[in-house]
Amino acid sequence: MGLGFDPIAEAGRNWERRGWAETDAMLAATSITRAHQILQSRIDAALAPFDLNFSRFEVLALLTFSRAGRLPMGKIGDRLQVHAASVTNTTRRLERSGFVERVAAVGDGRMVLARILPAGRRVATRAATALAEIEFGLEGMNPTARREITDSLVAYRRANHDFN
Repeated sequence: MGLGFDPIAEAGRNWERRGWAETDAMLAATSITRAHQILQSRIDAALAPFDLNFSRFEVLALLTFSRAGRLPMGKIGDRLQVHAASVTNTTRRLERSGFVERVAAVGDGRMVLARILPAGRRVATRAATALAEIEFGLEGMNPTARREITDSLVAYRRANHDFN
C-alpha cells in the first residue's frame, strides 16, 4: 500500500528549505534508487516460482545466448559487470537447482566454464516469458517513456565510463 504523499517530493522541499545544493540531482538520484527497489521487487516476485532471482536469470540468459551454451566464469562476470565471487555464488545456486554445471575447459583444466543444462534452458525461456508478462515491472509506462529513460541512462553510463 502506497503512502498518501510522495516522500521524494517532500525530501526535495526539505532540501530546498535547508538551502542545500543540487535539489534536482538529489530528486533524480533518489527517484532512480526507489524505482530500482520497486523493479527489483517485482522482477524477483515474477522469478521466484522458477527458483530464480534476477542475477540467476541473467546468468541463464547469457548462457542461453552463447553459441555453445557455456562460458568461462570470468567472461560471465565481465559481461554482467559483477565480481568473480558473485558469479561463483550465483553459479553454485544454479547448479543446486539443476540448471547449470561447472566444467573444466578442454585443454586448460584451470579455467572453469559454466554450462547450461536442458532444465536451465527450459526455465530461462519460461522465466523470460514471465518477465515479459509484467513488462519487466514497467507496466503503465509507455514505450516512448521507456526509450527516453534508456537513452538518458545510456548517456549517463557512457559519461561515467561504464562502457566506451
